[in-house]
Amino acid sequence: MNKDQILGALNWRYATKKYDSGKKISETDWVILKESLRLSPSSYGLQPWKFLHVQNPEIRKQLREASWGQSMIEECSHLVVFTTLKKMTKDHIVKNIQETAKIRGIEASALEGYQKFMEKTILARTDEDLKAWNQKQAYIALGFLLETAAFLKIDATPIEGFEPAKYDQILGLDKTEYGSAVVATLGYRHAEDVAQAMKKSRFSDKDLFQVI
Repeated sequence: MNKDQILGALNWRYATKKYDSGKKISETDWVILKESLRLSPSSYGLQPWKFLHVQNPEIRKQLREASWGQSMIEECSHLVVFTTLKKMTKDHIVKNIQETAKIRGIEASALEGYQKFMEKTILARTDEDLKAWNQKQAYIALGFLLETAAFLKIDATPIEGFEPAKYDQILGLDKTEYGSAVVATLGYRHAEDVAQAMKKSRFSDKDLFQVI
C-alpha cells in the first residue's frame, strides 16, 4: 500500500455504531484478521492473551445485556473478546521459551539466561500489577486488528463499555486463568448509521507532537 492508500483507510474508519447484520466477513478476510492478532507484538513476546470469537447467538444476547445494551454486540459479523492472563506465571514463561526454541530450531537451554531474567523482573511484581500489565498488552493487539480491518475496508468498533465480571461468568472464564480485557466488533456499517457522516475529530500535529 502507498501513502495515500494507508492514510485513506485510516481516515475512512470510525467506531461503527450500527452494523448491517446481513453482511458477513469472508473466511479469507477473517484469516487475515486472525493473523493480525496472532502476529501482534507484546512485552517480552509473552503473548499473555487468548482471543474469543463469539458466534453463539444466545451468548451474544447475554453479552449485549452485559454491554449496556449496545446493539453492535449482536449485529456485527464477528465479535472478538480479548482475554488476558489474570497474572503471570513461571509456567507461562517456560512455555513461551520452549515454543520460541522450537520455532527457531535451538535448544531451550540457549535461552535460559533470558528465561531467568524474565522470571526475576516479572514475577517480582504483584498479581494486581501483572493483571494490569497483561491487559495493556491486549490493547496492542486491538490496535493491530483495527488497522488491519481498515486496510480491508472492514468496519470495527473497540468497546470498553461492558462489565468484565459478567462477561467472565457468561463465557466461563471466571474459573480459568484468563479474564476479559476489551472487546471488538467487526463487520460492515449499516446505511442508517449516522456516525459514518460525522467528520473525524482529532487534535492537530501542533497539539500532539513535540520535538525535544
